[in-house]
Amino acid sequence: MAIAAMVTARAPLTSSSPSRVPNVRAAFGKNGGGRDSVTTAIPGRRRLMKGLVLAPILWGAALSTAPLEAKEVEVGSYLPPSPSDPSFVLFKATPKDTPALRAGNVEPYQFILPPSWKQQRVANILSGNYCQPKCAEPWVEVKFENEKQGKVQVVASPLIRLTNKPNATIEEIGSPEKLIASLGPFVTGNTFDPDELLEASVEKIGDQTYYRYVLETPYALTGTHNLAKATAKGSTVVLFVASANDKQWQAYEKTLQAMLESFQV
Repeated sequence: MAIAAMVTARAPLTSSSPSRVPNVRAAFGKNGGGRDSVTTAIPGRRRLMKGLVLAPILWGAALSTAPLEAKEVEVGSYLPPSPSDPSFVLFKATPKDTPALRAGNVEPYQFILPPSWKQQRVANILSGNYCQPKCAEPWVEVKFENEKQGKVQVVASPLIRLTNKPNATIEEIGSPEKLIASLGPFVTGNTFDPDELLEASVEKIGDQTYYRYVLETPYALTGTHNLAKATAKGSTVVLFVASANDKQWQAYEKTLQAMLESFQV
């Protein structure tokens, strides 16, 4: 069963300026902590999509199933402080947290959170509970939110949806741009336009490779600003998404960047 979809229309943009092929600049460097990175900045002019587009709804949508309900407990009351930064707490996913972890379909993952955030309940139709261990479409693992700061979610996609090669690495699936073209709607909650991608980078942590993204998404259901980080392990691609509206982004961009940086599988 596929995740629920909706129809979204975007109005065309008219301009007297001739269309141009965007310049692409590549910067190669080394991040702190021994992490190698390759960053591609994609300026380019935004193209607004026309017509009707079907896309999965992962955030805030009205569903025929039970609504998503927030736990009325801040994560700081039950999660341990992060060893790297005590101002955050550390979430380590275990089999008791999600159906896919219980089925052994996803490798354990972890990331840090501000202690004032709250975990959101994931509707059964989005959780993959109905299709484990052989889901054909992506599902939502966990969601956390703070109304003033933003929200994050972990999305898992079966590898077979992206490649026919068993246990493929993320590099074997394709370039960062190819991967986000497939998974972009699960970042935005509706549609993905390549012009919304501001930056793509490649990060190595030990033997694991991650693709990282910065997106400006004015029409996204998740928020006008999105950060994403993806990797492949076993039979699944795991995607971490941090989202914010303009007000949240202005005040808490560094917090969301720190959460993204901490994500590991």
